[in-house]
This record gives sequence, structure tokens and C-alpha cells, in this order.
Amino acid sequence: MSETANDKPWYLYLIECRDGSFYAGVTNNLDNRYQAHVEGRGARYTRSHPPLRLIGARRYPNRAQASRAEWEIKQLPKHKKIDYLQNDA
Repeated sequence: MSETANDKPWYLYLIECRDGSFYAGVTNNLDNRYQAHVEGRGARYTRSHPPLRLIGARRYPNRAQASRAEWEIKQLPKHKKIDYLQNDA
């Protein structure tokens, strides 16, 4: 049985940009999305703040939960974002 788009997990991911800033986003294809950011096709923010590295990602069962987590991480001060990503939900 093949995996459909609705069955694929979603990810909250955190990128460190070359200027030291962080970018958070959600995707259901982490490798392709990060590559798009590297190539300047990912988001307006990462076009002007190129990625340095993918800090990490957290898996969610659906887009709604991943989007909620994205909103939550964006409310945090920079020094708490990595802890949020690494701690269990």
C-alpha cells in the first residue's frame, strides 16, 4: 500500500541562517524543502538570509499540528527555540 499525501507526516523545522537568525517552517518533505531554501526558492526570508544549516525538525501527524507548533516556536525568544524543537511536545 502506497503512502498518500494525507498519510505523510509533517515536520516543524528550524534553520540557522548565515547572519545568525533562525527561520522556522513546516513541510511534509523535509529534504526537498531544505534544498529549496538553499537554492533560494524556499521563502522570501531565506532568500535574503541564506541558510547555514538545518538545526533540526520535529515530526507531527498532520499539517494542522505542525502549523500550530510553528506558530508557538515563532512566539519564543531566539534562545528558547532549539529547546522547544528538541523537547517532546
